[in-house]
Amino acid sequence: MNRFLKRLSLEKPIIQAPMAGGITTTEMVKAAMDGGILGSLASGYLAPDTLEEQIRIVSDHSKRLFQVNVFVPGGEKMPKDEDVDPWKEKVPGSQHAGTFMTIEEQWDDFYRKIDLILHYKVRVCSFTFQLPPVKVVQQLKKEGCLLMGTASTVKEAVLMEERGMDMVCMQGSEAGGHRAAFLDGEGDSSIGLMTLIPQTVDAVSIPVIAAGGINDHRGLNAALALSAEAVQIGTPFLLCRESGAHPSHKRRIIESSGEETRVTSLFTGKKARGIVNDWMVNNERFEHMVLPYPHQHVLTKPMRQAATQSEDPSRMSLWAGQGIGTLQRETTVKEVIDTFVELEGSV
Repeated sequence: MNRFLKRLSLEKPIIQAPMAGGITTTEMVKAAMDGGILGSLASGYLAPDTLEEQIRIVSDHSKRLFQVNVFVPGGEKMPKDEDVDPWKEKVPGSQHAGTFMTIEEQWDDFYRKIDLILHYKVRVCSFTFQLPPVKVVQQLKKEGCLLMGTASTVKEAVLMEERGMDMVCMQGSEAGGHRAAFLDGEGDSSIGLMTLIPQTVDAVSIPVIAAGGINDHRGLNAALALSAEAVQIGTPFLLCRESGAHPSHKRRIIESSGEETRVTSLFTGKKARGIVNDWMVNNERFEHMVLPYPHQHVLTKPMRQAATQSEDPSRMSLWAGQGIGTLQRETTVKEVIDTFVELEGSV
């Protein structure tokens, strides 16, 4: 048994990815726990009260472990009016956008969620977008919480280990949704997963979890062969009946051949991989002037909500990984898990 399985008392070296924005549901997490893998709550866009309700639901469902993923605020300043006004003209429905959160308000939201994790004695917590504060790491570890950082380069992984993470999830360039990168590098941080795994394993002493484009037992076996100790799966779970993804989102993935995804920052201000649509094509030339996250996210939210209500995928953020060419139908969480143990000895 590898360290990942031993520490988390799991049956299979698989994590159901925390997909924010309503895709991850408590039904998905409960099914993941029942299937012997690590279920994940995505707190990213949840109000603390909603997160508390979700923690209660999954805690009451099973004694098995689950994790809560938390977005760590960055150091972005409030955008200037002269930068915001052009986007207000471009983004449909922007007049209905909420107010921008100050950095102080973002940190308050972060700490309220950490307090919930401590209060409910959640046993696993993961962090995305930045290194968590030292004090938070110390508080969680004191209470016996296992910590996982998310990174996209070896240098970021080393920093996560130095900060006190018990494991690190390495996100390859194939992954759908937001990029985990938090350092500005001299080169390209979009490194393919099969290249990233062995370099990271050689550089850190903590377990490495592989994420990005892994859809079945073949990807799992490849990651384990390169000395990863587990995999984190996103897009296949997005297609499950337990997922909160909109039917139009699922349909676009099922209809795709695999070449339609691209990384964009137009929806949220952070780079993220999704299926190309009209919003991305028509505004590609403005990528260089997007507002910093989360302000671009706030400004485009009414547009995305209206697109969802009208079942118009041309303005939805259709997050998906590069492996969508093998995903051809809606499934269940159990069926997805079964694809990773299709061959005897795969796990």
